[in-house]
Amino acid sequence: MSYQIGFIGAGNMGGSLARAACKGLDPKQVLLTDYNGSVAQNLASQLGCDTAETNEQIVRQCKFIMLGVKPHILPGVLQQIAPALAQELAKGEEKILVSMAAGVTMATIQSYLGEAAKVPLLRIMPNTPAAVGKGMMLVHTENCPAALADEFERIMAQSGRMDRIPESLSDAAATVSGCAPAFAYQFIEGLADGAVMAGVPRDKAMTYAAQALLGAAAMVLETGKHPGALKDAVCSPGGSTIVGVAKLEEGGLRGACIQAVMGAYQKNIQLGKQ
Repeated sequence: MSYQIGFIGAGNMGGSLARAACKGLDPKQVLLTDYNGSVAQNLASQLGCDTAETNEQIVRQCKFIMLGVKPHILPGVLQQIAPALAQELAKGEEKILVSMAAGVTMATIQSYLGEAAKVPLLRIMPNTPAAVGKGMMLVHTENCPAALADEFERIMAQSGRMDRIPESLSDAAATVSGCAPAFAYQFIEGLADGAVMAGVPRDKAMTYAAQALLGAAAMVLETGKHPGALKDAVCSPGGSTIVGVAKLEEGGLRGACIQAVMGAYQKNIQLGKQ
């Protein structure tokens, strides 16, 4: 049996993209495996897709091979699947590798593949909101024919937005697209804590804070206006909002955000050197 797309690694990120793939395809066209078999089994039962026993099975039975493992695990997985991948390519089978490992360049990936190094390769930097169709995925297509990149994006269209950028921008851009959801969760939690302190029930505080950020993000994307202009529109003279904005500035929010992005950027560079 053949599948359109297979996931080696069904954890947080791989699982999020598998959910999106199962919305864009018949779930029976999706195959999962994970070093923790129960993780793949549980996700497959939720989504209605199948599981594989080995990574090599994913390679042999799937067209798009999603590498959803941590950067330090990736070299071992690549060396493991390289012989099967080379055999499939020698038979004329169409295979496309898709890596989502932060910091690991396409050249590094190819160095572990031996005879299979010429396989079409996509490198993506996704984020976990892909699981609910609100993701931001960066796509590096330098080592993949345009038609195959287009096909991949059609499969993953239900994950959210996608943008093709040069791999040279990956380490920097991924700190915003990939890491920022964690920063946003902290902000939502902080806003909700403030509301609870002011007397709002916890569940309502969380909903109000999350919806406010969702709406604010939609305003930026849909109006195209600068965030500063949108902020100014909310801040009435002498009102409560401008007092809150001043408190955020006093607490160093803007500087903390810049440092968070730069810290994550430096870590991405380090990951690529391991």
